[in-house]
Formats: sequence, C-alpha cells, structure tokens
Amino acid sequence: MRSKSFIAVTAFIVVLLVGAVGVYAYDSNREDLISEGITVGGVDVGGLRADEARQKLRAALLNPLDRPVVARFKGKRFVLTPKQARIGVNVDASVQEALRRSREGGFISRTVRGLTGGEVAASMDVRVTYDRDAVARLVAKARKKLDRAPVDADVSFDGGIVTKQPSAPGLKVNAGQLERKLERRLVSTTAKRRIKVPTHKVKPKVTEKELAQKYPSVVIVNRGAFQLQLYKELEPVKTYRVAVGQAGLETPQGLYTIQDKQVNPYWHVPQSDWAGSLAGQVIPPGPTNPIKARWMGIYNGAGIHGTDAIGSLGTAASHGCIRMAIPDVEELYDQVDVGTPVYIL
Repeated sequence: MRSKSFIAVTAFIVVLLVGAVGVYAYDSNREDLISEGITVGGVDVGGLRADEARQKLRAALLNPLDRPVVARFKGKRFVLTPKQARIGVNVDASVQEALRRSREGGFISRTVRGLTGGEVAASMDVRVTYDRDAVARLVAKARKKLDRAPVDADVSFDGGIVTKQPSAPGLKVNAGQLERKLERRLVSTTAKRRIKVPTHKVKPKVTEKELAQKYPSVVIVNRGAFQLQLYKELEPVKTYRVAVGQAGLETPQGLYTIQDKQVNPYWHVPQSDWAGSLAGQVIPPGPTNPIKARWMGIYNGAGIHGTDAIGSLGTAASHGCIRMAIPDVEELYDQVDVGTPVYIL
C-alpha cells in the first residue's frame, strides 16, 4: 500500500513539475510578446513581438513625420525638414514600456491570460522630440524676410513743389504664433504639413490725413516767376502775383516759417544804407508807411506785406520783402497762422 501511495505522490509531483516547466517555457517564449489590448500613440501593438511592434510604430509614427513643414506667405516659402528639426520618436522606449506592462503579474497569471485570450488595457502616449533651436531659426528667417517697418507720410518742399510721400503699413510676423504652429505640425502624424505664416499689419505713426492736419497751410514763393502759392492741407488753392527783392537786396532763399503777424503794422526801418535818413526810425501806419494793411514776418526783418505800388508786382523791386496787392495780402493773412511754413526758391 505504501508503495502505491508513494508512486501516486511521485507521479503527481512529476505532473506538477512537468506542468510548471511547461508553463515556464510558455511564459519564457512570450518575453518579447506584447499583450493584447496595448496601444502606443494610438497604434495597436497587441499580439506583436518587440521587433514587429517597432516596425509597426516606425511606419505609423515616424513615416508620417518624415516630411518637411512648409510655412508660406504670398509666394515666399520657409521649409523645415525633418533632418533640420531632428525629429525623433521614442519607439524603443515605448516598446520596452509595452513589454513591461505585458509582463506585470506572475508567470502563472500571464500564462492564464495568454491561454484564455485576456487583455491588458493600457494606452501609452508616444513622445516626439525635435530641435527647438531649429524652429527658432526658421522663425527668425521668416521675420528677416517678411518684417517691414511702416512708412510715415511725409512732405517735401524742395524745388518749390509740395511733394507728398504717402504712408504705408508695415508688416510683422507673429513669431510666437508661428513657433507654436510649427511645433504642432512637427509632432502631429495627421495634421497638414503646410501652414500660413501668421502676420499682422503695423500702422504708420503719421497718415496722409494726419500730415495734412499738421500742415493746414503752406506758402511757396517762386522768386523767378514772381508768384506766391497758397496750399491748404497740402493742396494748392490759389496763386498770387508778387514783387520780390531787387539785386543786392534779394529776398532770402530757403525754408522759413511765419514768425509774427500784424494788422496795419508799424514799419521799423532797418539800419541800412538804402534807408537813408529814415534808418532806425519807426513809421506808423499811414501814407508814408510802405508796409500796407498786413505784415507776416518770416526772417531777419524780411516778410510778406501789402503794397500800394501795384506796378512793382511781377518785378524784383523790394528791399528783400515779398510785396502783395492789398486785397491779396488781406486774403492771405486770414488763411495762415504763425508757424506756417514758407518755402522761398
């Protein structure tokens, strides 16, 4: 009886050992097999050996990323290739993590799970790496090519011509937004690889309208043509016939401003040889005062004033001043202010 019991126990132990060896062998054979139910970066790798999982992940994740990202703006292209961006995906690390999750628990529980078709519900993210400096370099290149400073409206009086330079808006790349767009495209396997460079317009500080408001009136004196032209908001409105300084006492050339204005002014006679006995005197308004009706001083005793010597208009007859007919000077006086530019050529 003892012999039969011993044989039965021995046989049972042998069966257990054989079973254990079989289970161990089965489990060992699955060391590089990923359990069903595991996904990496949305890719199902369940039931795959490690090498198979790596190949599948590279095809599903790396291949879509192996295309350049192109930023465009009105015919200009800025290209960031995968090589430049040093695109990388942690495929090996992801596979190792999938294997680790597959090997959780004892070998018996793993064997039971394998034999019964059990799953390990695990979804792991994948990490895409790239060179941030490469992104920054492309953004800097786009800014260098596209950024444009605004142009302020301006005006020139050279040559006695009012020349207006129109304003123009500038352009600026939205660097932070472009950087974020590039980074999202670099790590996405589904997003389009072409983007539009985000920009915004930069307003000029001075527009044509503001420039016109800055110059409500401008006076241009053409000595050779004996003309005074009035501009309002940089547009010509009227031309007057004038007299200018005679030879040796020429009306000064250049850009000046109206420095003072007077109605029926006194004449402060300059200390000059041509003034004779009147030099240094102050002549009140009246018949003996050649400065009639209005005075607009511009520079060093020279100015614009009315005259009753109508015959001198259209000639070089004054002692440096600009003479106008009395109705004309009265009309001009009411349309200009102190500070009005006076360009004399």
